[in-house]
Amino acid sequence: MLLLLCGIGVLLYPTFHRERQAAQSEQAVQTFLKECERTPALPHTEKVNEPQRAERPEPPYAELLHAMQNYNAELYANGQAGLADPRAYTAEVFDLAAYGLEDDTIAVLTIPKMNLQEPVYLGATSTHLNQGIAQLSGSSMPIGGENTNCVLAGHRGWNGALFFRHIDVLEIGDEITLTNLWKTLTYRVAEIKIIQPSQAEEILIQPGRDLLTLLTCHPYGSGGRCRYAVYCERVL
Repeated sequence: MLLLLCGIGVLLYPTFHRERQAAQSEQAVQTFLKECERTPALPHTEKVNEPQRAERPEPPYAELLHAMQNYNAELYANGQAGLADPRAYTAEVFDLAAYGLEDDTIAVLTIPKMNLQEPVYLGATSTHLNQGIAQLSGSSMPIGGENTNCVLAGHRGWNGALFFRHIDVLEIGDEITLTNLWKTLTYRVAEIKIIQPSQAEEILIQPGRDLLTLLTCHPYGSGGRCRYAVYCERVL
């Protein structure tokens, strides 16, 4: 009987883990979206003239927003020199608690085609990848803007949780949204590639473009032999 119960437990574990992870993700998403409701939306364009700037009060978490904007500008200026080192992907670029945020969620990724809505964390640590979707340190912060490419990594399924498991259903033209503390950015799938893990040049910022790149292992179950990259361009 004990062996039978153990066997049932092993079979049910992926389902249990999937439900628990889904509940944790949902809680993180809803907590973040409630925080966003308290934040006045910024204009869709990042170019604000001086009269408009004078009329608008500083947005909540303005210090964090400005720090991220400066980081993105510096990242582009220095050519993302550190992106070739996979160890740099997990670096903690910003301590969100120092800016008044209670947890480390920085955005919410929504992909209707995949029926996916997951919290986004800064830094592709194993903890963050086990909890949701993680921004690769060394890529742009998830705030949009010209000369940016925010690279979001996710497991292609993990202990029963789906994450980017069905990323291959995405097609050119599908829309994806990324909600940060200040606005919701809308992107459209523009290109899909299979690349090698060592091809850091394939996820670099592309001059003049506002990109969001989704990255996961390929083929499914291969242990990460290749990478499946979905390049999305900002439309709104």
